[in-house]
Order: sequence, then structure tokens, then C-alpha cells
Amino acid sequence: MAVDKIRIDKWLWAARFFKTRSLAARAVTGGHVHVNGLRVKAARPVQPGDRLHIRRGEEEFTVIVQALSGKRGPAKTAVTLYEETKESIVARETARDERRLIHAQAARPDRRPDKRERRKIRKFLRKD
Repeated sequence: MAVDKIRIDKWLWAARFFKTRSLAARAVTGGHVHVNGLRVKAARPVQPGDRLHIRRGEEEFTVIVQALSGKRGPAKTAVTLYEETKESIVARETARDERRLIHAQAARPDRRPDKRERRKIRKFLRKD
């Protein structure tokens, strides 16, 4: 059974961008998914050749739909449903490296606070 159109929330779920179809629908209605530069509703049909911009948390993907599927399969087949643009891959890697650098700069304590230090922290936070 060859399909030429499928709902965008169902395709996002089948392509494994979101864990559940309801999360995919919520992302679409929340404005985190754009088709060909336009904000759409969850029932909008997607076709091969459509350009999707997907924002999932801190990650942003720009993909071109290659194939359609209404069934969620293994990850290896899900990757064949789309092609990510080179700009998107570079941007995601750059953002990942920036997050890694920011996280590495955060000063971590050498040890956990002892009982006396915890009391001081609690007293400071309560501002007695």
C-alpha cells in the first residue's frame, strides 16, 4: 500500500523525532515544527520533498522528507524517511560543542558539603 500523503504528527512519530504521537502533535501545534517555512497544524499532510524545520528541546533539525510511513519501525528504517541538510548537521554539532564547553566551565566542588556546611547553606537560603 503506497501512500502519497500522511499526517505530519504521524510521520514525525514514525521517523522517531518524538517518542509518542501525542508529543509530536503537541510540538506541531506549539509551533516547534514548520513545513516549507510555514507553521502548520498536526493534521497537515506531508509529502516527499517537503522541507521540515523541527525544534526538539535545544536541538534543531532541518530535514527533507524522502519517504512516507505511518508505522513506527526500527531506527535504521526511520533514518531512510528523511535526509538532514548539511547546514543542519553543522549547526547541531556547533551547538553541541558550545553546550559542552559551557558545561565544562562550571566549577564543581571537590566534595559534598559536610553537616556543618549544609546547615550554613540552609540558614543562608532561609535568610533567618
